[in-house]
Amino acid sequence: MNFTNERNFARWFIIISSLLIVALILWNTSIFFERLKQDERDKMELWTAAQAFLDKATGDTDIDLTLRILNTNTTIPTIWINEKGEIVDGLNIPIETRGNQKKLDEYFSELKSENEPIEMVLGKNQVHKIYYGDSPLLTKIKYYPIGLLLIIFLFIGVVYFFYTTTKSSEQNKLWAGMAKETAHQIGTPLSSLIGWTEILKEENVNKSYISEIEKDIERLRTITDRFSKIGSTPILSETDIVIAIKESYNYLFTRSSRLINFKLSTPHSPIYVNLNESLFSWTIENLVRNAIDAMKGKGNLDIQIKQDPHWVYIYIKDSGKGIPKSKYYTIFNPGFTTKKRGWGLGLSLSKRIVEEYHNGKIKVYESELNKGSTFQIALRKIQ
Repeated sequence: MNFTNERNFARWFIIISSLLIVALILWNTSIFFERLKQDERDKMELWTAAQAFLDKATGDTDIDLTLRILNTNTTIPTIWINEKGEIVDGLNIPIETRGNQKKLDEYFSELKSENEPIEMVLGKNQVHKIYYGDSPLLTKIKYYPIGLLLIIFLFIGVVYFFYTTTKSSEQNKLWAGMAKETAHQIGTPLSSLIGWTEILKEENVNKSYISEIEKDIERLRTITDRFSKIGSTPILSETDIVIAIKESYNYLFTRSSRLINFKLSTPHSPIYVNLNESLFSWTIENLVRNAIDAMKGKGNLDIQIKQDPHWVYIYIKDSGKGIPKSKYYTIFNPGFTTKKRGWGLGLSLSKRIVEEYHNGKIKVYESELNKGSTFQIALRKIQ
């Protein structure tokens, strides 16, 4: 048995053992409750018999024991009804109920639902009924299993939250480690490419070829820089978000299909936010590429910037296949993808960059199947 199997066995053993213990406690509580309820009924039957005996007693009858029995009922609420259905007497009834007929009727209805009445035969055609409720102790025990279940569910919720948080933390460390290792691995051939570029310059190779190679090298540098920052706290600087969006737009526009109708709408005045341009441009690229994939390489793509006194909003709208409402949140989970190829990390990374690194918000603003989707990014403005 390997470590993973041992850990799973231990986890299930603890869960099953806990459930068995809870079931045993509830079972014993139920048995104790029923026994206590039967003891109270026996007590009330004895009390009823003593009350009937006292009603028939004469002046020569010894009633000391009878009175002691009657005085033992100090907690069980009791209402005495005659053969006409009238209330003869009441015992252990709340004070606020005694003087109010409406409240007394409601209280009497509650007693009827708690226990079967006990008949008290006082004479011919004189059969009275004693209605009684549960004592305060029995009432507390009755709600004890509910309280226990609530505590158990709360405990399970805490354990589940701890487990999912720990698992998420482990996954984040894994992705961060993979990202840093990727950046490290890219760095070696990148340095070599830079050296070969310098050699090609000395060999009088066509400058346009070298220019294109240098663009790709610069792109690889950007990718390496982005991956190296995943898992670390990035440095944010005061940046005009309008210029940052325009730069991302220009880069994407020149490298996308002419079948995509790009449109950019931005304010004329600068809007300053705390930003890491390298990571934020990665977010915009991920969203735009997802939009292009959703449109299958052909359609309209609009990027728009709006603002209010405290926030700046970036909207990326496409005319693609749309997103079902049930997937509005799951699309940001790692591994979620509708493509045949890909790891499903683009939107997950975008969410992390916006919300964890920039303290912003990202969401599906609106979407309609076969008509398109709009993503919204919100960032706090520097006041």
